Formats: sequence, structure tokens, C-alpha cells
Amino acid sequence: MRSYAIGDIHGQLARLQAAHALVAADRARVGDDTAPLVHLGDYVDRGPDSRGVLDYLVQGLAAGENWVLLRGNHDAVMRDFLGSDVADADVAGWLSGRFGGRETLASYGITAAADGGTAALRRRARDAVPAAQRALLDALAPFHHRGEVFFCHAGIRPGVPLDAQDEQDLIWIRGEFLDDRRDHGALIVHGHTPVDRVEHHGNRVDLDTGAGYGGPVSAVVIEGRDVVLLTPGGRMPVPPGRAGD
Repeated sequence: MRSYAIGDIHGQLARLQAAHALVAADRARVGDDTAPLVHLGDYVDRGPDSRGVLDYLVQGLAAGENWVLLRGNHDAVMRDFLGSDVADADVAGWLSGRFGGRETLASYGITAAADGGTAALRRRARDAVPAAQRALLDALAPFHHRGEVFFCHAGIRPGVPLDAQDEQDLIWIRGEFLDDRRDHGALIVHGHTPVDRVEHHGNRVDLDTGAGYGGPVSAVVIEGRDVVLLTPGGRMPVPPGRAGD
């Protein structure tokens, strides 16, 4: 069973489009236009064009692309900011230099430092973010389970059945999951924790290669539990216990 997957994007539209081109080239090589392409979330924040990324995804889904879009923690925070009950402390966290909400708002022409306070800032953002993009943020899936592979943004809570995972863990977890070496019953394909290269740890695969910090948006093809990095030169296997180039 073949699936394609793309790691964290963080407002990097050109890198997302380059990753999609690699997937398209591989589909043509193997003659498969039906295998889903799973996006692991974090479409927004830090990069220069979060608006462009969301618009690109909206247009692709409308055109019938076989894409699965999962929710990342950054996407959840943006969705909550556009809602009505997010706490001021959470707004401050999103707008901090590290998290990247300021860059997202800037892609809509909004300066977060403008006067008016949180309520006014939220109103301006609601007016600026198209309804189709807000609907996309609302509709993102917490996970996708296909064959021997379980896709999610951050990871799972070890020891909890895959169908009973809490969404907060699926989009936020790190240490308890990353440090656990047991087999989880499926290969867990995730992002969220930046690495220099795609990493295959036997029980999990990390596809976040740091697009939010200047790295690439990585794309892989997964057949059974075999993981292959897609590159301009073709397929590059990522065996368990090694990092992909």
C-alpha cells in the first residue's frame, strides 16, 4: 500500500510546491495517481507566505487533489485565535517572535503591533482571512491511519490505542513519544520536532526538516513500512536507524 507524505511547511509556499513537484514526478514514474498525499500540518507561522500556503491548499482541494490535510499545533493556534474564546495569554504566545504568528498576520497585511488591543487585532484578522481558509483550518483532521502507517502531526501517547489518542497529544507531544522505543502497532509518521534530515527510527519517522527555520519541506513515499525520500535525482531509501540525505 503506497502513501505519500509531506512534512511541516510553515508558510514556505515555494518549498511546498517543490515538494509537490517531487511527488508528481514519482507518481508519473510508478504510474500511481490514486495514492493519497498526506500533509502532516503546520502550514502557517514563521515563513513569509502563510496566506499563500493556505490559499494553495484550498485551491488544490477544490480541484479534487487526493490530499489529506492534518492539523498541526500552529494551525490549531491560528484557528483558535480567529475564534471567540482564545485567552489573551495564548494570543501573546502566538505573537511571540519564536512561535511565528506575527509573520502569519503580516502575510495578510496585518501588523500585530498596531494599537487597539487583542480584540481589535482579532477582528482585523477575521476580516482579512478568507472564509475558505478559515473553513480549511476548522476541517483539518487530527490523524490518518492507512494500512501499516499512522500519520499525525506530533506523535502519539505510547501505550494508548491509536483510535483512542487525545488530539492535544497528536499535535503537541514530544518527549514521552520521541524517547519511546517500543513498537506502536503501526509505523508513526510525524513532524513537529525539527531534524536536519528525515529520520527513520524503526517505530516512527520524523519528516519535519525545519522549513520554519530555513530548511526544506520534505516529501516521502511509503510502501508498507518502507520509507523513501523523494529528491530531484529520484528515490533515496531511508532505512530504519539512519537519517535520509
